[in-house]
Amino acid sequence: MNKLTSLALGLMLAAGNAAAASYGEQLEGFPMPYPLQHFTFSSQQQSLSMGYMDVKPVGNANGHVVVLMHGKNFCGATWESTLRALSQQGYRVIARDQIGFCTSTKPANYQYSFQQLANNTHQLLQHLGVKKAIVIGHSTGGMLATRYALMYPQQTEKLVMVNPIGLEDWKAKGAPWRSVDDWYQRELKLSAEGIKKYEQQTYYSGQWKPEYDKWVDMLAGLNSGPGHKKVAWNSALIYDMIYTQPVYYELPDLRVPTTLFIGTADTTAIGSDIATPEVKAQLGHYEVLGKEAAKRIPHARLVEFDGMGHAPQMEAPEKFHQALIEDLATLK
Repeated sequence: MNKLTSLALGLMLAAGNAAAASYGEQLEGFPMPYPLQHFTFSSQQQSLSMGYMDVKPVGNANGHVVVLMHGKNFCGATWESTLRALSQQGYRVIARDQIGFCTSTKPANYQYSFQQLANNTHQLLQHLGVKKAIVIGHSTGGMLATRYALMYPQQTEKLVMVNPIGLEDWKAKGAPWRSVDDWYQRELKLSAEGIKKYEQQTYYSGQWKPEYDKWVDMLAGLNSGPGHKKVAWNSALIYDMIYTQPVYYELPDLRVPTTLFIGTADTTAIGSDIATPEVKAQLGHYEVLGKEAAKRIPHARLVEFDGMGHAPQMEAPEKFHQALIEDLATLK
């Protein structure tokens, strides 16, 4: 992106215009907060590329590695402030984009499962020589981090979930099923305006700050770029995975130290947008779900952010990171 384009984009965003730039199929053109690398591996009879950032500790290393797992409508880049905060505390921090997301391959055909994505992440960590890590997952990344900790407890030093989805089984509560084709048609219609409206309502408790604009631009630019149809198709497959593969029932099986960070005003629930009013009223009550999950996970710790939405690490980064760093400091 040249200086003139950057200036024009900045002026549009400053003026409140939700129009976004156009980014490549693997988010080419979007300014990453740290150097981007790619891990190439074979999965399901095809060669795939996983984008990731591997941020070294600032100053003295404390010997711990943190792996950050992004949510469905997020990327590794949206962990920008967390990457900075943790690396300044001596952690090595790895933020990768899962297959189907952001800077990674968008396969034409892929059997998505949380087990597969956890295995992909495990392969990356083996490639990087990481034998044990603190796994932090936000939103859908919380479901994935849970699956990772269930599959690889010996390699998981600690599990941290930030407003994870999957603390309830939506379909069991009556949220309607969508076909992958229906999800695809929905994703094809995504716009910057719609993304901003949803994020403001759900992620930031109805508030908006100028620093949130670039994340709308990132997502809208990816969805409107040359890989538009591939991005939408992979998104549809991933939504089907999220809806049909709950980790809720296995929360009591976790055997690693676990902390839940919960913004209590969050209302995220897959299928709630097409549910009946009666069903919708039963979904996405994080002020209750966080407490219930903490009781079901052995020895779990709960940290609540009263009145915050789905992304407390972005809504109030200083407050969130202070709480996170204090929690991680209990590890020796």
